[in-house]
Order: sequence, then structure tokens, then C-alpha cells
Amino acid sequence: MMEQLTLKIKYHSDQIEKLTYIAGKSDWIDLRSAQEADLKKGEFRLISLGVSIQLPAGYEAVVVPRSSAYKNFGIIQTNSMGVIDEKYCGDNDVWMMPVLAVRDTHISINDRICQFRIQKHQPQIAFVETDELGNEDRGGFGSTGMQ
Repeated sequence: MMEQLTLKIKYHSDQIEKLTYIAGKSDWIDLRSAQEADLKKGEFRLISLGVSIQLPAGYEAVVVPRSSAYKNFGIIQTNSMGVIDEKYCGDNDVWMMPVLAVRDTHISINDRICQFRIQKHQPQIAFVETDELGNEDRGGFGSTGMQ
């Protein structure tokens, strides 16, 4: 049985649906826009996700776009992947998604635009220098996508 964690959450909008898993489809949790947003092509905006969450000590949240965000809304997340640590947990530490519109678009309140999961912090790492790793080469950067 998987470990279950309980997280405190403060909703800053009563217009967005409460956070939940999509049963049987993923262990990521969708986040929704808590604001209406009209963006012109090339415009940047921080989109409120309408929540503040207290993560457990030693954990961080990873926030990424939903796979449909580009197709449905013509937006890309400007920091590619957001990381929210457990110290960003105040009542007004509202989660946001920084977006850039690649076409004129409209985002409505409650639109699912990104998703998150939590993970434990990376352990301390020590590097040991060597002249050889002693492993077989895979074929170089980008080689796994070639036939």
C-alpha cells in the first residue's frame, strides 16, 4: 500500500473545483486557473491557480503544463517546470503558472492548465572525479529517437 500524506490547502477562490486525482488515470493532480485571462500573442502573464498548500517537511512540488495546455490554450509555461518548496506555505503564497501566449487566447476560470506532484528532496550528493565511467555509450544526445 502506498504512503498517504495529508496536506493543508487554502483555496483563494470558490469558483474552482477542489483538487483531486483523476481516478485511475494518473498520480498527478490537475491545477485550474482561478482567473479569467485574455492574452495576445507574445504576452506574458502569471495565472493564479487559486491555492496555497503547506507541503510536508522534506518535500517539494513540481508544476508542469498539462499536455493539452499548448493545443487548447496556445500557452507555454515560461519556466518549463516550476518547483515549489515547503517553505512557500503562507496564507498568501498563492501558486501561479507563468505563461507565454503563442497565439491570441482566452483562459476561463476553472480551466485545467497545469498539473503537479510532490516528491522528496534530492539527497546530498558527493561527486568523485574519474577519467572513465566504464560503461557502454548509448550513442550520444538524442540518439534514442532515431530508427
